[in-house]
Amino acid sequence: MTTQPNTQPNTQPSTQRGTAVAAVCAGFGRDVDQNLAQIGGLIADARQAGVGLLALPEACLGGYLSVLGAGRDGSHDETPEDLPPVMDIDGPELRRVAELAGDMTVVVGLCESDGADRYNTAAVVTGDGVLGAHRKVHQPLGENLYYAAGDGFGCVDTPAGRIGTMICYDKAFPEGARALAVDGAEIIACISAWPASRTATSASIEDDRWTKRFNLFDAARALENQVVWLASNQHGTFGKLRFVANAKVVGPGGDILATTGVDAGMAVAELDVPSALTTARRAMFHLRDRRPEAYPSALATAEPLSQVGEGHA
Repeated sequence: MTTQPNTQPNTQPSTQRGTAVAAVCAGFGRDVDQNLAQIGGLIADARQAGVGLLALPEACLGGYLSVLGAGRDGSHDETPEDLPPVMDIDGPELRRVAELAGDMTVVVGLCESDGADRYNTAAVVTGDGVLGAHRKVHQPLGENLYYAAGDGFGCVDTPAGRIGTMICYDKAFPEGARALAVDGAEIIACISAWPASRTATSASIEDDRWTKRFNLFDAARALENQVVWLASNQHGTFGKLRFVANAKVVGPGGDILATTGVDAGMAVAELDVPSALTTARRAMFHLRDRRPEAYPSALATAEPLSQVGEGHA
């Protein structure tokens, strides 16, 4: 189940009254019952803080892969110890999340199947059920050996506003976030299980190069699309992965409104989303000022425009 994008930009913020938004940094493993109990506690904490939209980490239902780095051809000898449990969008796990969510909008990560393939999925859930779902499109370091790729980006209307969702490595590709912005996203929630570097690792998570990239992508995607950006992440270690933490809320000007830093916790920001978007877009409005006719169609294809060093000035 995936949301379908509009073909024309929807650039008017909704009149939804502002409320607090939050992104979680926490560790989740294979025990689904324990995951659901933990999610229930996080939702309760968020409700106490006045949160209307909560982004939980990637794979918070059933856990993520225990190792990355097998390579796209599977030639390395490292393979996950086991795989995340497969769930249905209409299954009991998300029904339980809906019960816990009530009037809150919650973005939750799971391993989903269409009966043939497994997908790394982000579901948008309220007490009314699943409003929409995104299947991760971009797959790093052999993840394609265990999941099929999604095929698009689209927004969904929720009580918290018009929301687009992405998963982890999706944020490294500006085209995905831009597709959501053109589809009218007021808020983009990018849920992650983003690990530290294994080839040039740092003793300090704060100084790790992949921590810096994680944070840079978050600020850049928010600023270039002038949206509110929620970035959740896993925390601690799982198998051979050590996660960079740094859940955050980023404003439409690229400013960090709240962050967990390298700690577990919840980044909460109180803001009126429509007002924040109107203010950010009042003068320099990036979606309005685009020149699509000047952009090569090859930007949307798998073929590069030229080899490195062969571009034109």
